[in-house]
Amino acid sequence: MARDFSPYQQKVIKRFYDNQNPIAHERLAELVGELYLSSGKKREKVWGTIIETMKKLEIPESRIKHLVEQDKPELLAQLVKELEAKG
Repeated sequence: MARDFSPYQQKVIKRFYDNQNPIAHERLAELVGELYLSSGKKREKVWGTIIETMKKLEIPESRIKHLVEQDKPELLAQLVKELEAKG
């Protein structure tokens, strides 16, 4: 189903997709805080969201696996700092 978007709508859609990485970086930073505060099933759910977000950011699978196995929010916070430094 093809849609014809107005020029304004096309610009909005383009800006949305252009900003996916910064949005994912911000979301990952928020999830670090949630991970610090969560435990049990909630923590497992937060990790699932973190994994999805890291995949969107194209973090290597081996690094994702390492972070999940360690289960330390400090390591995830370090990753967020690295991503912010890269820009």
